[in-house]
Amino acid sequence: MTDSPKPAFVDGYLPYLLARASYLVSGEFHRQVEAAGFSVPEWRVLATLADRPDCTIGALADITLTKQPTLTKLIDRMAASGLVARRNGADDRRHALVSITPRGRTRARALLEQAAAHEQQVLDDFGPQQGDQLKDALRRLIALHTPR
Repeated sequence: MTDSPKPAFVDGYLPYLLARASYLVSGEFHRQVEAAGFSVPEWRVLATLADRPDCTIGALADITLTKQPTLTKLIDRMAASGLVARRNGADDRRHALVSITPRGRTRARALLEQAAAHEQQVLDDFGPQQGDQLKDALRRLIALHTPR
């Protein structure tokens, strides 16, 4: 009887598996984002703001996985294009608030529908219960590892 070869380290390494799954699944949808005329960071901003009244630059940078200086420049360009609006915070002028404009919402609407359909296609391979469990496990993993 022969022993089966030990799998390569990365094949079972959780950070690699998470990154690889994200790369593959996101990449499928990012082609649709680019076909719609948006960059991936622009899409992330619009998707984040689509159901929020407003968001600070810092929170938006965290959610969109974008470095704050890069995001600030992106927000300036998106504001100039009429996709988002930027204003000073009520309590602290240093904390700019960003919100989606009606034009941004209109431009993002079809992509949001496509994103939901893409997510459903991905989750259909798991079935409803396992799909929900996967999302719950990822939310818990994120919560456990988010710096306080």
